Amino acid sequence: MAVFVYRVARSDGSTIHGHVEGENESLVRAKLESQGLLVFNLRRRGITSGKTETSWSWGKLPLSQFLVFNQELLALVKSGLPILRIWDLLIERAGHAGFQRTLRDVREDIRGGVSASDALAKHPVYFPELYVATVKAGEQSGNLPEVLQRYVAYLKQMFALRQKVKKAISYPIVLVGIGLAVVGFLLTYVMPTFVSVYGESAKALPLATQILLDMVMHAESRIVPAVVIMIILMMGTHAYYASSMGQLTIDRLALKLPLVGQIAVEHNTVQLTRTLGTILAGGTPLVDALQGARGAVSNRWISQEMIGAVQEIREGATLADALDRSRVLPRLAIEMLSVGEETGSLDTMLRDVAEFYETDLDTKLTQLTTWIEPALLLVMGVLVGGIVIVMYLPVFQMAGTVGG
Repeated sequence: MAVFVYRVARSDGSTIHGHVEGENESLVRAKLESQGLLVFNLRRRGITSGKTETSWSWGKLPLSQFLVFNQELLALVKSGLPILRIWDLLIERAGHAGFQRTLRDVREDIRGGVSASDALAKHPVYFPELYVATVKAGEQSGNLPEVLQRYVAYLKQMFALRQKVKKAISYPIVLVGIGLAVVGFLLTYVMPTFVSVYGESAKALPLATQILLDMVMHAESRIVPAVVIMIILMMGTHAYYASSMGQLTIDRLALKLPLVGQIAVEHNTVQLTRTLGTILAGGTPLVDALQGARGAVSNRWISQEMIGAVQEIREGATLADALDRSRVLPRLAIEMLSVGEETGSLDTMLRDVAEFYETDLDTKLTQLTTWIEPALLLVMGVLVGGIVIVMYLPVFQMAGTVGG
């Protein structure tokens, strides 16, 4: 059996080092955690830790790492450790260099007498407004573990939703990429051979083969301008989307696309209702909760339209009526929210709406992937097969002539 070196923390905050035998890392980690220990570092003896490599990462913290951070924070808060000791342990655990520096700044602010929520609010790059409001609600109610537990569950659900959407999008992109790579290989490496073979008898070639050869022969002089134009278009689109007007225009257009638009609407409906329900369950007033939930909606057009809904609610309108006039949610969701308001169970109904559309979205994504796979394979097969047949038409023609 292999020997694993570990560094763990006891429930009293003290850290210990040691080694233990085990079949694999996951089993050893589970064994240590079953003893009530928080695993900081675990590696097989003779293999250096990969923390040095990850410590050079920069930029915004990925959602998966932010989820792990909150799970660790929840475990440490439940253990009853002093607040500064908790942040010391979290800083040791952080592998993201920028995030680690931010945690040090937060610890220093807390040491100086600032509340954790106010210290976190100074770093919006890593701690969104919704998260800061959650921590503040936990501090004010004196029940931070329960509030963090609710937020961790929310993060898990949003992460699962994001993974479903990414999976549905990535597979067709991979298929298209593979198909284009095969076509590119045929046109750039295989076709030159046929050009040299058929070059002397070009006048006798079938029309389809002649057209393909002409395209390949003139592609070299046109490929550079085409690539330049494509790069300019991509950069222009990216710059346009980076502007406020561009985000609103493109996000609004995405909602009107056939099939894709319906999926986008349901995706943003889940984001809004799940986030709003989580905030309301923490005791936040509806106006503030809806204002905070806007930040969790990925579509800028829907987020912009919700500004009017926030103002209407501030003036006395119900949530269902305000969202209905802004037309950012499906009609069924509006009706369900109206029932929730009438029965006094809005936060529960928001959760039900999110679960309903998560299930429906999962079904639509599965159907979309199921239909796209054979369609793309058929198109790529016809394209690649057509190129191969066109290249070999002269050979078939010669064989027919000889046979005649």
